[in-house]
Amino acid sequence: MTTTMVEGSSSAEFVPASDDPARGGFRSWSGALRWAAAVAVLLVLALVAGLVTGVVLVRRPWPQTSGELEVSGLEGEVRVVRDDAGIPQIYADSMHDLMLAQGFVHAQERFFEMDVRRHATAGRLSELFGEDALESDLVVRTLGWRQVAEQELTMLEPATRSALDAYAEGVNAYLAGRSPSETALEYPLLGVSGPDYTPQRWTAVDSIAWLKAMAWDLRGNLEEEIGRALATAAVGPDATEDLYPAYDAEAHPPVVQQGGLLGQEFDQDVSNEGSDLLRRPAPGGRATLDALSAVRGALASVPAMLGEGDGIGSNAWVVDGDRTATGAPILANDPHLGVSLPGVWMQVGLHCRTISSECPLDVAGFSFSGVPGVVIGRNADIAWGFTNLGPDVTDLFVERISGDTWEHAGEARPLTRREETIEVRDGDPVELTVRATDHGPLLSDLARLDEELDAVDLSDDGLADQVDEIAREEDSAGDTTGSAPETGVSLAWTALDPQPTADALFALNVARDWTSFRAALRDFAVPGQNVVYADREGHIGYQATGRVPIRRKGNDGRTPAAGWRADTGWMGRYVPYDALPNVLDPESGIIATANQAVIDPRRYRPFLTGDWDQGYRSTRINELLAADDALTVDQMGSIQLDDWNAIGAALTPYLLKVRLPRGYYSDGRRLLRTWNYRQEADSAAAAYFASVWSHVLERTFGDELPAALKPDGSDRWFTVVARLLRSASDPWWDDVGTEGEVERRDDILRAAMKDARDELT
Repeated sequence: MTTTMVEGSSSAEFVPASDDPARGGFRSWSGALRWAAAVAVLLVLALVAGLVTGVVLVRRPWPQTSGELEVSGLEGEVRVVRDDAGIPQIYADSMHDLMLAQGFVHAQERFFEMDVRRHATAGRLSELFGEDALESDLVVRTLGWRQVAEQELTMLEPATRSALDAYAEGVNAYLAGRSPSETALEYPLLGVSGPDYTPQRWTAVDSIAWLKAMAWDLRGNLEEEIGRALATAAVGPDATEDLYPAYDAEAHPPVVQQGGLLGQEFDQDVSNEGSDLLRRPAPGGRATLDALSAVRGALASVPAMLGEGDGIGSNAWVVDGDRTATGAPILANDPHLGVSLPGVWMQVGLHCRTISSECPLDVAGFSFSGVPGVVIGRNADIAWGFTNLGPDVTDLFVERISGDTWEHAGEARPLTRREETIEVRDGDPVELTVRATDHGPLLSDLARLDEELDAVDLSDDGLADQVDEIAREEDSAGDTTGSAPETGVSLAWTALDPQPTADALFALNVARDWTSFRAALRDFAVPGQNVVYADREGHIGYQATGRVPIRRKGNDGRTPAAGWRADTGWMGRYVPYDALPNVLDPESGIIATANQAVIDPRRYRPFLTGDWDQGYRSTRINELLAADDALTVDQMGSIQLDDWNAIGAALTPYLLKVRLPRGYYSDGRRLLRTWNYRQEADSAAAAYFASVWSHVLERTFGDELPAALKPDGSDRWFTVVARLLRSASDPWWDDVGTEGEVERRDDILRAAMKDARDELT
């Protein structure tokens, strides 16, 4: 059925534009013109023709935002109204039409992004971009994101499945009859379009697979797990503990500051003490560390699906009416993901003209192109926001492999195998054999296919001897085959266990109160999230979500585990949803989450993770919120833009005490005397401090840590350095490269300040 979809910023309707875009032309010149004038005119015409061609090329894929469109598949009229910022609000009489229209609108504005995303999540980027994308495809195919998404499709509720199918209808309705260059400018610019490329029809699996990408980017502590193992080999276990400090719940309050487990359910009104999991040393050995290094390089080859850049994190908070100027709750969410063009989020409103059980949507907020519905937003009754919980949902297992078997509990078990073929643009297909243990796929096999993966430098003779000695001890203690087995590294990840997360997104869109809100999130399996809540009745709340594995006693998730041992695996169960921390209407009237610890582990037994954000942002947010009991929406925006520097406040007092030569090298320090620790764009003091901070990290840790573990200046390093500052003679301050001299704290700070002055000059 073909029905009208009306687009525009007002109620006026317009006659549909012709299918053939208007093109300008020029009549040929003739007559007696002098040769020079003719050449000039021809040049002008060539320039104008080129300009016209460029304009046509650029404008051809622009979405039609006014008038009427005949869209196949619609059951009734749909109206799309865009405001001055171009944000679409979609109105329809049925869920089918609403989802179809959202798919059409997403494709109008973002199809190239959607097409790249589905190729990325299927391990098919090489089909578009050639060999440069091969490493990413190898990892994604090994993990099998697409296969998991296909399984998840069969688990969904009929209403969710119908919404996904209708959305796909809308995308395909937009693609029908359009060449790649008519759908997106990027195709001709990047040379992707051509006679051999036609975008495939969109499917529900394409939408679901994007949830795997979200889970991958927000997967938790995989980098820390590898980093601890490599750091232990480089500097030993005690020094490694300095580099990965435990969370300080006293200095930085967790999200939930009350309650505990009562049986198998979390109760916000009880309190009980928990205990840490037992820890077993991570497997060592030269082969193990080489394998881990190769895996680290392979994982780094997968592009960040949620944007690139340092400082990725998220903030969300909610305050009740007792703390606002209006007496109503205010919820603020700032999911500051990485930088990308276009941005990760796309705003949209989805409105059933008449709300009913058949058409219940009246929601607005932020969506992902390629995924129907709203991810973060509000409806007529509630509002919600997300930040990354960051639970430990991945574990690396060091495996002993012999031929087609792997060792577990003294037995040889068969490896599973599947074959993959990756098509490569302008190249030959690549054959990939994916092997897996019961823990998960063997990521270490990727190193065989790419000899250029990053490797940690273990060339130091003393370190190499130490590593080899560990390997000999472990092999003699645990080898049951009589010969040295192959060392592999497998990945266990909750996102590889199919779960109906898509159901949760749709249920969240139509939740009406705290009870239905919590019920909706029960199926939100990956990625684990902090979700804050407010409703029109004045309630505020918080719920932790996600599947968090229950580990056996020999595995605390902090470092890679010995896969051949029976006591290091997962127990095949998750922390029950009802046992995850949640709170409704806390006495403080404030719930703030910024990736810090969810709850103090001393009173909560289930292990969620040990690698939280260190809590500097959340502490600052709590302080700003608690300072005012008449908060406004504008003030919330100001808090989101707060640029106070936590490590600046900790380090600057020490810098001001360091003696420097007068004049040139003292200029920067003079700026710090009046610095308020804010990082305005035009702050000279902030610029100077940023350079000092970089050089402090390099001079303190660069002499002992391999390049792969170079400090990135994140909040973990805030805690590391803040603790070191208290001891002027801590061994970390000493530069091991200087013979006969032992540097102390002020020596390093002085050198870093000089480095910064020179760098900025």
